[in-house]
Amino acid sequence: MTSKSILSVESVCKEFRRQQVLTDISFEVPEKAITAILGPSGEGKTTLLRLIAGFDRPTSGTLALHGKVVSSVDVHLPPEQRGVGIVPQDGALFPHLTVEENIAFGLPRNQHARVDEMLTLIGMTSQRNSRPAQLSGGQQQRVSLARALAPSPELILLDEPFSALDANMRSTMRDEVTAIIRKTESTAIIVTHDQEEAMSISDKVVVLLNGTVAQFGSPQEIYENPRSSHVARFIGDANLLSAIVDKGRAFHAIGSSPCSSSAQRVIALVRPEHIRLAHDPQHGHAGVVESRSYFGHDGTLEIRLATGEIVTARLPISELADIGSTVFVASIETATILEN
Repeated sequence: MTSKSILSVESVCKEFRRQQVLTDISFEVPEKAITAILGPSGEGKTTLLRLIAGFDRPTSGTLALHGKVVSSVDVHLPPEQRGVGIVPQDGALFPHLTVEENIAFGLPRNQHARVDEMLTLIGMTSQRNSRPAQLSGGQQQRVSLARALAPSPELILLDEPFSALDANMRSTMRDEVTAIIRKTESTAIIVTHDQEEAMSISDKVVVLLNGTVAQFGSPQEIYENPRSSHVARFIGDANLLSAIVDKGRAFHAIGSSPCSSSAQRVIALVRPEHIRLAHDPQHGHAGVVESRSYFGHDGTLEIRLATGEIVTARLPISELADIGSTVFVASIETATILEN
């Protein structure tokens, strides 16, 4: 994947009726990559997407496509001139048009070959004369994506594209849509509140918390090295343990880890899958099992430590102890150290 950027967002702020919605948003979208804008509801994700599309203007800051400013306080290129394709949350197909006609909408006349190409790409040549009401939710989403891709846009924007689908269909459609985007070598931005969705399909993730970019990077970077405890809690399951720094190490309830911080107190992040149980008290820290969850392939234990802190351990089924039993958490030598 090339590191060339298609979209650059720099110091973007947005206010509505004197209320700040987005603050100092900066990130770049790599070419031929999928970038997820991830955050809880009400954090400004859709507002940011509307700014990128050109439906709204920023209060301050700039947005540039291929180095050309398309939005600022003084410049505003309308949506139809940006070369951006949009897949709305509900698909927004025209109910009176056939699948073929929906895909052709926005293309110059007599582009039958391009429509045929799109129908083949989404595997719906046999439904070309069907109307949206005759299609499943997943099929409608595929048609909406094909319509957005048909004009060969520079950038595809997808706003919570799978949220209206049930869990099984959502997983299937996520895989199908991702495969289509990859096959066409498109550059895409997907807005989602689903962590698993963002982490599993994207090359880069913009974590949007409290209306600002809490972190931007690859899914692996964000999961393994979150910038703050807020990001750590939001991305995956996290054990956040209070720790005291002494002579280059952070000492916490289940061990100690190297620490370069000058602070006296820090937070040690330990993911549940990194916790193991020891066979005896000489090699672990005692705790009492407070709850147990079974997931088939593995399970989790919530363990109350002597400090009163509770840690979650993700373990093989054979190691799931009973509620109320005493277990020994093996000493953790490596943890991600956070200062906030």
